[in-house]
Amino acid sequence: MWNQNRVSGTLGIEYPILQGPFGGNLSSVKLVSTVSNLGGMGGYGAYMLTPDEIVALDKELKQATDKPYNINLWISDSDFPAGEVSDEQFARAAALVKPFFDELGAPLPTKPKAYPSRFENQVEALLAAKPPVFSFIFGVPSQTILEDFRKKGIKLISNATTLDEAIALDNAGVDVIIASGFEAGGHRPSFLEPAEASLTGTFVLVQQIRDKVKTPVVAAGGIADARGVAAALTLGAEGVQIGTAFLATEESGASAYHRNLLHSDAARYTTLTKVSTGRLGRGIRSRYTETIAGHNDELLPFPLQNQFIVPLRKAATEKQQYDLIMFWGGQIAPVLKHTSAKKLFETIVEEVPNYLFAPRRM
Repeated sequence: MWNQNRVSGTLGIEYPILQGPFGGNLSSVKLVSTVSNLGGMGGYGAYMLTPDEIVALDKELKQATDKPYNINLWISDSDFPAGEVSDEQFARAAALVKPFFDELGAPLPTKPKAYPSRFENQVEALLAAKPPVFSFIFGVPSQTILEDFRKKGIKLISNATTLDEAIALDNAGVDVIIASGFEAGGHRPSFLEPAEASLTGTFVLVQQIRDKVKTPVVAAGGIADARGVAAALTLGAEGVQIGTAFLATEESGASAYHRNLLHSDAARYTTLTKVSTGRLGRGIRSRYTETIAGHNDELLPFPLQNQFIVPLRKAATEKQQYDLIMFWGGQIAPVLKHTSAKKLFETIVEEVPNYLFAPRRM
């Protein structure tokens, strides 16, 4: 059977179909439990949560499903050394977006301040909560941390955007490597080289990693239906992680506007940009993204750019001027068909054999 392999066996799931763990309040317990209860593995992005919130989240997930699920954290949550940006740097960033704040009648925020790394405290909370699977991006934790999770029987997953990153994860001893192609929506989880230099497509990356590492590989980016799953499996992946297609379902934490946008013609046009948060990520083009494009040198580093822009997104949402927001989404959005996560999952499972085992045309 196509679904019985190292990924499904290692993670204890019936089908090697993983739901991408969204950050920024886009994850939901309902979506995670829906996917897990159907035999896949749901994922929840928890990098913005406090330790207490992580413990509470895990309790809620355990109540919603008795199947494996994944909680995701970011190792690196800052792209600049300790300290604050200069007044001059902030003035340039503020001048860039001031016209948008003026248009909305919203006050320009003061200069955001850096906050201490949250990862260490979040890890302690996650170890105490003991979820079935811990996934992490933007780096590799110390072997001490990884061993602490192994001792508790928690499986480890991480993303690679290059072959070198996959080799680093393989050497670290993770259980599953996700090959994250540039087609994917959301942040690029690169950690060895700048994200702009780590833009390999999913199917090339899967083959590179599959040939060079012993750890099972999951394909992510540009996969939304049975065709993509079958293609990934044919190229050597032993599973898939699907983000945008699940984000666009009613069970996700995305707003109705965001979900509808992913199903609209506007989703044909995505962009890789830093203008939303200060880190490179893929989202749907908007007036905001196109106006700020080409001004990367004037943006604040992550996470300060994100902190600075939050009030703009809030004001734009309140006034329904959605063209001043970048909504996350991958390149595969134009082929989306389902608004129900249950229907999406069941359709994929039903149709994969049709593509894997169909008679070949000569």
